[in-house]
Amino acid sequence: MIRVVIDANQFVSALLKPESNPADVLKLAREGEIQLVISPDIVDEIRAVLLYPKIMKRHRKTSEQIELFLKKLLKTVVVTHSGASLDVVKDDPSDNKYLECAVEGRADYIISGDGHLTDLRSFRGIKIVTPAQFLKTLKEGGLKGKS
Repeated sequence: MIRVVIDANQFVSALLKPESNPADVLKLAREGEIQLVISPDIVDEIRAVLLYPKIMKRHRKTSEQIELFLKKLLKTVVVTHSGASLDVVKDDPSDNKYLECAVEGRADYIISGDGHLTDLRSFRGIKIVTPAQFLKTLKEGGLKGKS
């Protein structure tokens, strides 16, 4: 099965825009078509972004609903824990957590809209793509996992 790490902002986009490419990627995960890989640091970032007052105003979820969403999410994903430390993304070191998670979780893809990550295009054999690129490759039958 294809293993993917998804940038926290893509989770937020999926919640705010249910008809978006990020929402379609998460739907694939919910349906068991792909396997999400996540780390505690990524969960913390998802939580933090969803709790921003400006974002909360848009999604209209309570902090309790956000915690329930995260709790449900954690039941369906592979969670990495080692805390391996990489120093690849110099312009935004906080983005290194996605590379660390992907390497440790043996991911095939990192799905992100962040230029600091997508500009890399790949890292240690892990493709770094936007949600649209991922879905296009899937539609064309070009997704391949490592196993």
